[in-house]
Amino acid sequence: MVLRFAFGIGFALALSASTALGAGGQAPLQIVVSRDQQSLVVYDGDTVVATSNVSTGKAGHATPTGIFSILEKRRFHKSNIYSDAPMPFMQRLTWSGIALHAANHVPRYPASHGCVRLPDAFAKQLFKMTGRGLHVLIADRQLTPAAISDPFLFQPTPEEPELLSDATLRPSVSQIQTKSVEVATIEPPPATTAAVEAEKKAPIRMLITHRGPREITLDIQTLLNQLGYAAGVADGYAGAQTAEAITAFQTAEKLTVDGRMTPAFVEALYAKAGKGKPPNGQLLVRRDFTPLFETPVTIDRPEIALGTHFLQFQNVDASTGKGEWFAVTLDNTLPGPMKKRLGITVEEDATAFNAAQRSMSRITLPDEARQRINGLLAEGSSLTISDMGLGQETGDGTDFVTITQTKPKS
Repeated sequence: MVLRFAFGIGFALALSASTALGAGGQAPLQIVVSRDQQSLVVYDGDTVVATSNVSTGKAGHATPTGIFSILEKRRFHKSNIYSDAPMPFMQRLTWSGIALHAANHVPRYPASHGCVRLPDAFAKQLFKMTGRGLHVLIADRQLTPAAISDPFLFQPTPEEPELLSDATLRPSVSQIQTKSVEVATIEPPPATTAAVEAEKKAPIRMLITHRGPREITLDIQTLLNQLGYAAGVADGYAGAQTAEAITAFQTAEKLTVDGRMTPAFVEALYAKAGKGKPPNGQLLVRRDFTPLFETPVTIDRPEIALGTHFLQFQNVDASTGKGEWFAVTLDNTLPGPMKKRLGITVEEDATAFNAAQRSMSRITLPDEARQRINGLLAEGSSLTISDMGLGQETGDGTDFVTITQTKPKS
């Protein structure tokens, strides 16, 4: 679907939306920027809230595509790269210099040095509607979030019924007026709902991707130490002590002795430790721009690319505590060296209507990790599934930033 909104309509929508959002809690919006259309659309789920024309990066300074979130907001800001150029109503997307900001000159073609320029009046209104952590998706084509339902997706854990052992004891009088006795009574629960509790919690950010060398090394060191082979501190960085432990294990298990983390060695180590098949994926969780925990996952048919999918959780029902998920699939062309390193031989089709479901059907999570996430899930939580892993833009003080690659236009 191609969206071509007039600026006047978008501005009016922004005014009404900002008023509505200001009256209650902010809805977990998301912003979608199209480089082809030179447009910006604000969504609440799959509903358009506001739109505007924009101007993205010109040739040689192209605005990167991918999944971002607002890291910082400043009403008055000057560029520390381009001669203190004014960037009013700045909303930072990367610490390397990409942002949304107001500008006096916003032509309907790429003209910036990488940022997304917004008309001044619209930028002021958008600034009122957003908060730190709000997601911004940038792509070539126009993307539209769509409601999605799948057994893989997380839902808040329902409150357990109160056990009798947890009931409050209070004195009562028996039918025989001899002595007072204690009887169990269940006090009514506080007047809160799962939806209210979900709103109180900060949303979490999740990323599912392939395991990298550090995660694999960390597991190997941990398992070697557990089996009595001194691999040193399990820090994910292989040194001389780790190599010696690998060599000792290979010798003891009559494997090829080379001190290297070959697939045969890794499989043998996991089998010896009773851990089954080595996991080839990982799930990482952040909250408030800070790492929370990570856990291994298994990706079936790893030769097929996962693709790049972004999903956001919202609209928690006050009576059931359940919420809705909305999904967007982004185009992403994996570099050749990355495909070779990950063993990917089949690209994912980003335009397939069920692309996100197909990727989720291949991912298996530990039950305890799923239970923990269900307990943490809150309004506005998000999940990114991507082959790209942790890029350079993901670091201290960020959510998971995924930079996508697009095929050069002929």
